[in-house]
Amino acid sequence: MDAPTATPALGTVIRSGLQSADTIHTLAPHGFETWQLDFSIKRGVVPPLAPLASQVQEALAATGTRISALGIYGNPLRDDATGAESRRALREAIQCARLFGTGIVGCFTGRIPGSSIDASLPRFQEVWSELAREADGCGVRLAFENCLQGGTWDAGDWNMAINPDAWERLFDAVPSPVLGLEWEPAHQMCQLIDPMPQLAQWAPRILHLHGKDANVHHHVIARHGVFGKERFAWHRTPSFGDSDWTEIIRLLRHAGYSGSIDIEGFHDPVYREDRELEGQLKALTYLRHCRSAAT
Repeated sequence: MDAPTATPALGTVIRSGLQSADTIHTLAPHGFETWQLDFSIKRGVVPPLAPLASQVQEALAATGTRISALGIYGNPLRDDATGAESRRALREAIQCARLFGTGIVGCFTGRIPGSSIDASLPRFQEVWSELAREADGCGVRLAFENCLQGGTWDAGDWNMAINPDAWERLFDAVPSPVLGLEWEPAHQMCQLIDPMPQLAQWAPRILHLHGKDANVHHHVIARHGVFGKERFAWHRTPSFGDSDWTEIIRLLRHAGYSGSIDIEGFHDPVYREDRELEGQLKALTYLRHCRSAAT
């Protein structure tokens, strides 16, 4: 194997709004290097991005940090107000990404509500062919998060980029070099997919990483299965999950990944709400150790 050529930065996901710059000022002294600004259509309309960019750039200059990616998480395939807002917000993010100093927008693919992945592909091709052309013209890449959002192959409401079989269909439908993945091991582990062979194969398509892990309780699966009354998996902040992040970072480095791993801490069942920062700082310390150890 060739010598590693890149080292990922370590940051965190900010649930964004008009206070993003203040959050950067508050968290930067803890040692975060990058930020993803996360905008969820589920939480409402995305605020105007251009005015926010100037505030954020002042905070970045003062802290010596950078924006790794914007995140617009909606459903651009819907034919209603939610779909219209999702498409509008994605276009605005594509046009404004460089104002924030990034060339990556994380997103869901969207999905025809209640439909299978195969049934949603024609609409995906229609919408994302145009979005990919716009992104290419702006020098921006679009990273599909591998989050299930409660969906399966046969039905779902928000996202199709849930596993490698889906990724192959998506990238075949719109074969654009600006389309890639926003990956994390947790979403694969909760489907009982081994994330490590997948990472080795798909690393060249990964544009951004979420720092989120999972605990999978195989003794629960053995007794109750995956559709029983007992929960078998939890999303965890890195250092509390089952993954070896030294190996994850080693594979990324050898693949030439030079982006960021941004910790997504608000899903952890223990380190959340008032304890979220505590968990994030533990994760940051752990990931720094893993980054130093990855060769």
